[in-house]
Amino acid sequence: MDNWFRSKWFIRGISLGFAILLYVFVAIEEVDTEEESPISFTTLFGGSNQTQTLEDIPLEIRIDSDKYVVSGVPETVTVSLEGPSSAITPVVKQQNIKVFIDLRDLEEGEHQVEIQHEELSSQLSVYIEPKTIDVMIEERASNDFNVTVDFINTDKLPKGYQIGDYELNTEKVTITSSREIIERIAIVKVYVDVAGLKESINNREVPVNVYDGQGNELAVRVEPGTVVISAEVENPSKEVPVSISTEGELPEGYELTSMELAKKEVEIFAISEILETLDEVTTEPINLSELKQSGTIKVKLALPDEVQAPGIKELEIVVELEQTKTLENVEIEVDNLQDGYIANFVEPSNGQLSITVTGNEQDVRELSIEDFRIFINASELDTGRSKVPIEVEGPDNISVDVEVDEVNVEIEEV
Repeated sequence: MDNWFRSKWFIRGISLGFAILLYVFVAIEEVDTEEESPISFTTLFGGSNQTQTLEDIPLEIRIDSDKYVVSGVPETVTVSLEGPSSAITPVVKQQNIKVFIDLRDLEEGEHQVEIQHEELSSQLSVYIEPKTIDVMIEERASNDFNVTVDFINTDKLPKGYQIGDYELNTEKVTITSSREIIERIAIVKVYVDVAGLKESINNREVPVNVYDGQGNELAVRVEPGTVVISAEVENPSKEVPVSISTEGELPEGYELTSMELAKKEVEIFAISEILETLDEVTTEPINLSELKQSGTIKVKLALPDEVQAPGIKELEIVVELEQTKTLENVEIEVDNLQDGYIANFVEPSNGQLSITVTGNEQDVRELSIEDFRIFINASELDTGRSKVPIEVEGPDNISVDVEVDEVNVEIEEV
C-alpha cells in the first residue's frame, strides 16, 4: 500500500478520478437547475426517489364512438410520478404519458370507472387524480337542424344603416349527442356582431351555438362547427320634397309675395322602416318678423331623428316681399292753368297730400316723393270753386293710392 502512494501513476489516477466525479457533480446540478427536474448527485449514484407532478394531462376515452356517447368525463387529469430522476426525466421531457378510460366492454347506463395509464418504466410509480370517475354511457343519436342568424349590436350601426339580405354557406348542421340531449335541442344559431359596420360582410366564419329551451348551452358535436355568412349592410335613401316652415309675423307694411326653395327635393338616408313613414321633410322655422328685404336666405333642414341628408348643410330660399310705404307732404301741381289766373287750394288748404305706394320691396325700398308727381288739370276750369280729380305719375311697377280722389280748388283772375 505504501508503495502505491509512492507511485506517481497511482497519485495521478486518484486525481483523475476525483476530477471526473467533480465534473459529473457540476453537470448534474446544472441540469437540475435548468430543467427544474429533481435530479441530484445522490440520485445519480443511487440516492432516494424523486416525485414529479404533471398537470392538465389529456384524458382519452376508449369507446365505440359510432354507437355510444359518454358524459361526465373531465378533459384533463393530474398525474404524479415517483421514481429515480433517470426514469422520470424522459417522461417529463417527452410528455409521452397517456391516460385513458376503457369503456368498450360496458353497456349503456351509469358506471364508475378507473382511470388507467399506458405502461411506463418499471422504476416509476404512477398516481392519477382523480383515480376513478362516474360516467354516463348513452346511445349515440344524430339529427339535422336549421341554423338561424342573430345579428347583435344592430343599435350600434352608424345612423341610417341597416342589415339587408344575408346568405349562409349551409343552412343545416348535423348535431350528434345522446338521444336525450338531441331531444332537448331548441335553438341552433350563430351570432354576428355588426357594431360600427358600413361595409357588407363577406364570407365571415362564425361558430354554431346550440341551446335548450331554457337557453342553456349544450355541449354537443356539430358538423360543421362553423358556418360562413355574407350579409349586406345597406344605407337606404329616397328623394322627398321639402316644405318651408315659418313662424311669427312679418313687420308692419310688408306682405309675403312668394317664398320658394332653390332645391325643392333632397335625398334622405335612413333605415327602411323610417323612410316608409316620410313623404316630405321641412326646413327649420323661418322667423318672419326678421324679414324686411326680398332676396335669398339660407336655412337648415329639420330632419327627424335617425334621418340624414349627407352633403346638405343649408338650403337657399328666394323670398319676395311686397312693401307698402306712405309718402307725406307731396305738393299738388296745377297743369294747363290759363295765363292771368291763379289756383288756390281750398281743401286741402296747404296744397299737399299723402300717398301710399305698394310694390316689390326692392323697388319700394329707395322711393321718395321726388319719384312721384301729383297734379290736377286746370285747362277747363272757370273762375270760382271747383272739385277736380287728382292725377298721379310715378314708376310703372308701383301701385299708388292717394288719400283723396279729388281736391277743392278756387280759380281767380289776377
